[in-house]
Amino acid sequence: MVAGQPEAAKCWPYGSWAMFDEIKVSQVAAFFLNKTQEGRMPHLKLMKLMYLADREAIRTMGLPITWDYPVSMPHGPVLSMTLDLMNGNVRSSPGGWEDWVSAKENHEVSSRTIFEPDRLTKLSRAEISVLESVWQQFREMNQWKIRDWTHDHCSEWQDPHGSSFPISFDSMARCVGFDAGAAAKLAERIEEARGIDQLFASL
Repeated sequence: MVAGQPEAAKCWPYGSWAMFDEIKVSQVAAFFLNKTQEGRMPHLKLMKLMYLADREAIRTMGLPITWDYPVSMPHGPVLSMTLDLMNGNVRSSPGGWEDWVSAKENHEVSSRTIFEPDRLTKLSRAEISVLESVWQQFREMNQWKIRDWTHDHCSEWQDPHGSSFPISFDSMARCVGFDAGAAAKLAERIEEARGIDQLFASL
């Protein structure tokens, strides 16, 4: 099994798990949780922060941080694999989600680790800078305000009317300012990286 790959990854319905690193995603969650005084927050707010971090990374770096599969759901855009981990729908891998983040309780999750910046070994300085920027922008919003913000400002999200459907990186890139040609190339680059990662993982 690839390090950081959840044990149930091959059962996920969203396509290839290539490039998705559960440990890295868990460190993103821990970063945001440890920004709060109590080390906890509503799971809805955490999900929105993580989605917005990927969105900002696309805008500033041209690549996502989590490499998750974004989807439109009734409460706004979410990261599908991360949502499965958050909801306990899949078993996490050693050193993964369950080592960093508690199970949901009363619609909240909390950090299971004492925050030490040097433990965020999967995150680059540029990625941490993106996380800091997102936190500074949205830290004062509660889960409902940040949800409503994504409804109003993330035009790649479309109301699925009780269902869900994928958000393409092409549409996300266009919505953060890329022209059509650049957005298509960005999406192609992401899929190529996933393809290469999956090829090496299968060897």
